[in-house]
Amino acid sequence: MLFENISCISPEYEVLTGAYVGIEGSRISYVGCEPPPDREKYGRSVDGRGKLLIPGFYDAHSHLAMSLMRGYGEGLALQDWLNTRIFPFEAKLLPDDIYWGTLLGCAELLRYGAVGCSDMYLDCLSAGRAFADSGMKASFSVCFTGGGDCRALPRHADTEEAVSRFHMLDDGRLRVDMSLHAEYTSDEALARSLASVCAEAGLRMHVHVSETELEVRQCRERHGGLSPVQYLSECGLFDVPTTAAHCVAADEKDMDILRDKNVTVASCPKSNLKLVSGICPAAEFIRRGINVALGSDSVTSNNNLNMLEEARFFSLLQKNLSGDPAALSPAETLRAATRAGALAQGRDDCGLIAPGYRADLAMLDISGVNWQPVHDLMNNLIYSGSGSDVCMTVVDGRILYENGAWPTLDMDEILRQTEKSRLRILSELN
Repeated sequence: MLFENISCISPEYEVLTGAYVGIEGSRISYVGCEPPPDREKYGRSVDGRGKLLIPGFYDAHSHLAMSLMRGYGEGLALQDWLNTRIFPFEAKLLPDDIYWGTLLGCAELLRYGAVGCSDMYLDCLSAGRAFADSGMKASFSVCFTGGGDCRALPRHADTEEAVSRFHMLDDGRLRVDMSLHAEYTSDEALARSLASVCAEAGLRMHVHVSETELEVRQCRERHGGLSPVQYLSECGLFDVPTTAAHCVAADEKDMDILRDKNVTVASCPKSNLKLVSGICPAAEFIRRGINVALGSDSVTSNNNLNMLEEARFFSLLQKNLSGDPAALSPAETLRAATRAGALAQGRDDCGLIAPGYRADLAMLDISGVNWQPVHDLMNNLIYSGSGSDVCMTVVDGRILYENGAWPTLDMDEILRQTEKSRLRILSELN
């Protein structure tokens, strides 16, 4: 495939106009402002006039099967939301519910230009089947809760089976992580054993951290004054590559640990706002050299997987939080939504438009009135663009969404099955 006469984002986050981007197999093989000399070998030609090509988005903290609960737990703070709505609903989920709910989430992410996600939920085998069928990239895990040695828990066996079936499947498109739900839903024995097993297996870690001030305060009471960041670090959880979701209530000592341990922070601005959890100090994290990526935290608390909308909230909140209108440039914002999420998954060859990199791309129609006039296309992308402007999503050189169609997904069946799951669970709850 060859994109011709298109605007695209360079690795330095500058806009190239009238560019040509060629894809061979799963990788980008050509980027230039002149046609490649052997342009006929690329097969399909895509007219890029009025279009913008960007690296595909990564949802760095997702619970895609929670798509079944969109709009279900409205108007509640985090702990009430979890205990009165989410946990009771989740107790009724069956493997097929998680499979179809995950596929619905995949479809929504692809529609909005996302090429991958870091997913944490209840059944990594069902999620793995969904990610395998969808064609998108995923690093996924089942989150551990409770106490004791993780090796004695059923979820450890599930993780081992998921590793054997899915880890590094399809040239690394799928990857299995390990995850601790949070400090407040586990004991020290579980945290330490999970960290040890994760290191032995050579996997990555995913964990909720410091999502609210209440969480931090109660953690300090339980663990001799240690914050969740400090406690989890002492348990060895950050001795493996880790994504720490939220980090809303982090102090300077926490930031030093996150930086020194090379932890990626997955900021979830819309979810944190809706649940009144606070605002992650992401601009300060970035200033200190911490890798910050963007997450949705699921449609249950968001209520969509529109990553361009997430990026706009992310940037605007940091300006307000810091009191600096120049905080988080469009380039820094786009990096958080793309390259940073790829690096969080260990995908060094993803998240940039350059020869040799994976062909993970989103094409946007920039001819609409919301894009005009153009003084600075990067500014328009973050502050004027809409997720509905995405007209094509490409993963490993394969088109997974184009102009309202999902070539790898049976959307009628996904919608039928998810509605069936929703109605069954509600009838059981009632």
